[in-house]
Amino acid sequence: MSAEQMAGTGGAAPERRGPLTGAGRSPGRGEAPGDRATSGPPASGTNGANGTNGNGTGQPGGGRALDRIDRAILRLLQQDGRASIRSVAEQVHVSRANAYARIARMMEDGVIRGFTARVDHERAGQGASAYVTLKIVQNSWRTVREQLLTLPGVEHIALVSGEFDVLLLVHTADNRALRELVLGRIQSLPAVLGTQTLLVFDETDQVPPQPD
Repeated sequence: MSAEQMAGTGGAAPERRGPLTGAGRSPGRGEAPGDRATSGPPASGTNGANGTNGNGTGQPGGGRALDRIDRAILRLLQQDGRASIRSVAEQVHVSRANAYARIARMMEDGVIRGFTARVDHERAGQGASAYVTLKIVQNSWRTVREQLLTLPGVEHIALVSGEFDVLLLVHTADNRALRELVLGRIQSLPAVLGTQTLLVFDETDQVPPQPD
């Protein structure tokens, strides 16, 4: 979904919550012209909201370099992915049009890959969590990754260095379901040579601090 589609239409309707709400409409009563939303992200190669460093170059990987305001916006959206454009703009001290353009540009560049919810897995009925390490056949990573993505409860998959090759984070309803996942599903994959399961007793998510 594009940034413009997420923005929706405004008019005089109440502001919706969401990372790109409040944009794409005419300014309401008492709004400054500088808050008027743009039709999309600005053209690249210029300074300002597009985040380039002044000479048309960006950061490694093809994206444009992030500045202090971009990073502040990212921290706010990591704290609350449903924050409105108005709220984000006020907290980083820019116009809504500027905040909208920055978010749209970061979505276009792949810096923002999407918006999601932080879930309490135990309250969601997934009372057993574990990290599972895998040793796999050499050069089988892509095949194993695609097979692991089809398994229920697998939240994160990483190819790593060290004594094992793959690290998984999994969530299941209980220890019985966890055992079935590891012994019945993961260990049955042809390229998996061995596994080790590390039960999670407690966990805490790091929430980005408020921007200055």
